[in-house]
Amino acid sequence: MSYAPLRGARRQHSIQAYANVGLETEVLSASPQRLITLLFDGARAAIMKARLHMQNDNIEGRGMAISKAIDIVDSGLKASVDLESGGELARNLVATYELIIRNLLLANLNTDMSKLDLAERLLVDIATAWREAVDPPPLEAAVG
Repeated sequence: MSYAPLRGARRQHSIQAYANVGLETEVLSASPQRLITLLFDGARAAIMKARLHMQNDNIEGRGMAISKAIDIVDSGLKASVDLESGGELARNLVATYELIIRNLLLANLNTDMSKLDLAERLLVDIATAWREAVDPPPLEAAVG
């Protein structure tokens, strides 16, 4: 028995289904710290998609990607900050997330690549600090 190679939309759908299963498996088995890392990764991926759509003048795609990034930052990252026990650091982190969201909104509204870049830089800075503090890469990944 053989299979015909998948082409076009069917191939893309199959790839997406495979990626979704992999992500779902990772999410279900992740620690709370790893879940935050996955949120950072998802927001950054959405921003990179938005950048491609912006470069290709795809307004709808850009809007969808930026909306996804905003949702991840607002409903995922910002919502997970513990303001009661986090003190000033937590308040500053929430303010930074709000700044990221504002820059994403302005990037979409004005087709402003510099605002998109700023939002990404802020997100990457926080994600890097997070990974170093609580979710370092596995030893074999760090060595190899």
